[in-house]
Amino acid sequence: MRGKKAQKRLILPDPVYNSELLTKFINFVMIGGKKSTAQTIVYGALDILNKDKKGDSLKMFEQVVEAVKPQVEVRSRRVGGANYQVPMPVSGNRQSALAFRWIIAAAHTRKGASMKVKLASEFKDIMEGVGGAMKKKEEIHRMADANKAFAHFARFSR
Repeated sequence: MRGKKAQKRLILPDPVYNSELLTKFINFVMIGGKKSTAQTIVYGALDILNKDKKGDSLKMFEQVVEAVKPQVEVRSRRVGGANYQVPMPVSGNRQSALAFRWIIAAAHTRKGASMKVKLASEFKDIMEGVGGAMKKKEEIHRMADANKAFAHFARFSR
């Protein structure tokens, strides 16, 4: 590895809920540098969630993200001319990033009116244990479980 490792940037908490996790999610939703549009979408989805579920929408958002975070994932490892899908634990930052990515992708694939409505309905589905993002997490865990015979290759990782 050449040069220095890039420093992590300080992320300021969002102005409404004062949460760094929510700021990171807003940054994932953002397209083309339009942060105000992303904030409108996310805050609108949280308002819809708050009206339907009657509770603290920030706590519900944190529960949703926690429910979608994967514990293990499979990574390709080349050993002796063969590629193996090796299950490996997922680090904390990557868990959040994958959860955000899956939630947004699942909301995009939904049929519906606006993105905030689709995002709110995805949040509701995740709280009930269903939804596209939960299906993705279960699929990843199933693949890791199926390939746990190759787990001993993980110690040769970089």
